[in-house]
Amino acid sequence: MRRYSIVFLVQGGLIAALYVALTWLSTIFQLSSFAIQVRLSEALAILPAFTPAAIPGLTVGCIISNLMVPGVHPLDILGGSFATLLGAVCCYLISRLLSSHEKAKWWMSPLPNFAFNTVIVPFVLKFAYQLPEGYFFLMFTVGAGEFIAGCLLGWVLYRSIYPIKSRIFITK
Repeated sequence: MRRYSIVFLVQGGLIAALYVALTWLSTIFQLSSFAIQVRLSEALAILPAFTPAAIPGLTVGCIISNLMVPGVHPLDILGGSFATLLGAVCCYLISRLLSSHEKAKWWMSPLPNFAFNTVIVPFVLKFAYQLPEGYFFLMFTVGAGEFIAGCLLGWVLYRSIYPIKSRIFITK
């Protein structure tokens, strides 16, 4: 049991660090904040399909990433991280429900994160930063970026990890 706890902690920490690094890379290209967001780190949102350690890893990574953005509003830190947490938990639950249906699990894994971020993040942007754009326009822009990074890149990442998942993710 102790070995599993240490592995869980290490996996979660590595996922958080990778999330922060990929968000930082996205920030360099000005893709990680405001109305148009294509955070490369959102591809990692499929990892709860492989390990529950990804749930705290993604959430902590998102919190740290949001804290790194200059002038970030506290509502942005809370809202974005909450959306990531909800998406990670739902991805994990979907993967367990569809454990015997690999093809369905593959294409459904990134969808919770896409949905929660598309609904929650525009609300945060609209009210925390008083953006003049309408909520539905922000849903479209955030959703488009989330689809590119979270779904398209997520599907590629899932397919890349799946054949070697037992060597990467140690579970009980």
